[in-house]
Amino acid sequence: MSSPSKRREMDLMKLMMSDYKVEMINDGMQEFYVEFHGPKDSPYQGGVWRIRVELPDAYPYRSPSVGFVNKIYHPNVDEMSGSVCLDVINQTWSPMFDLVNVFEVFLPQLLLYPNPSDPLNGEAAALMMRDRNGYDQRVKEYCEKYAKAEDAGAAPEEKSSEEELTEDEYASSDEEVAGKVDP
Repeated sequence: MSSPSKRREMDLMKLMMSDYKVEMINDGMQEFYVEFHGPKDSPYQGGVWRIRVELPDAYPYRSPSVGFVNKIYHPNVDEMSGSVCLDVINQTWSPMFDLVNVFEVFLPQLLLYPNPSDPLNGEAAALMMRDRNGYDQRVKEYCEKYAKAEDAGAAPEEKSSEEELTEDEYASSDEEVAGKVDP
């Protein structure tokens, strides 16, 4: 079998070639963001989340660390940190899985089938067990408030502050700096 670093590169390239928007953090291949859309036919449908993924040095033999950057209302996701309590990723990970599995299987399954008996968000778990319609409504409110496409984009401080100048603006700014040409 290939080395963990080759496998990391291969899995990351596979994820980048899929339908997921991937944004690297720094120059390494161990930390990146992935844009994740809520599964159809769920209260999360229409939601867009920015997921932070960190690959350990021992990947694929150790599971990736996965967390929601923008808020989500879910019993198995810590509301403040975005940490995911996901048995498949944290405890039953196997080198047979890859990064695409995380976004096509594990996270959709987590959102479709929450486990309120193992909560990181006790309030969400209690509401889900007490009032499923109320829980679904709260999920939709969070989606509308925190999980729009623009919420999953780069944070303002990460966006480039350089703006392209039009040709007229570029020419006029040159004249202002250099002055008029002598005849």
